[in-house]
Amino acid sequence: METLREKYAENTRRTLLDTGLRLFTEREYASVSAEELVRTAGLTRGALYHHFNGKPGLFEAVFEEQERQATERIRTAIDSVPDPRERADRAVDEFLGVCTEHAYRHIVLQQGPIALGWQRWRELDQRHLGGLALDIVNTALDAGLVRPHPAELIARAFYGALTELSLTIAETDDPDQARSQAASLVRDLIGGLVINGSSPSA
Repeated sequence: METLREKYAENTRRTLLDTGLRLFTEREYASVSAEELVRTAGLTRGALYHHFNGKPGLFEAVFEEQERQATERIRTAIDSVPDPRERADRAVDEFLGVCTEHAYRHIVLQQGPIALGWQRWRELDQRHLGGLALDIVNTALDAGLVRPHPAELIARAFYGALTELSLTIAETDDPDQARSQAASLVRDLIGGLVINGSSPSA
């Protein structure tokens, strides 16, 4: 049974995460201070450092929460889809849709590489979305849908392409149009791997 102390700690952590999400979504990472974070949250600097070891740790936690939610959304979108080609198409559509949403665009795609550094940003992004890409590729390979290249290589190729496309969506003034163009391009890339352009049931 959760104690009052544990409940208070979790509430404090949640308050800091919610405050971080709001401020990091509204502004650039560098312009948000630790002092502003705790003042807005109605907490102390000690609470921030206890739970997240400061502003960088809080940003990373907010970043990972955005990535977890995106991964869950994609999995939910494809869980009931049996056809491997349609699963891939839906996963791409859902991911690119997430990339047009302001919080994800600003925190994960725009501020993430700046706040975390490129290597850490790539590591965390791969941790959450890389495994999902590999699962989709393995399903397609098992169904005989795509040419028999190594699964890890295919997954990394498409993960890399989607990463660059997501950054392009984040930088453009018209993310919806960029999303549509990116989805069309990815479908053509997938089509190049499909065996004879046929479905696994053909």
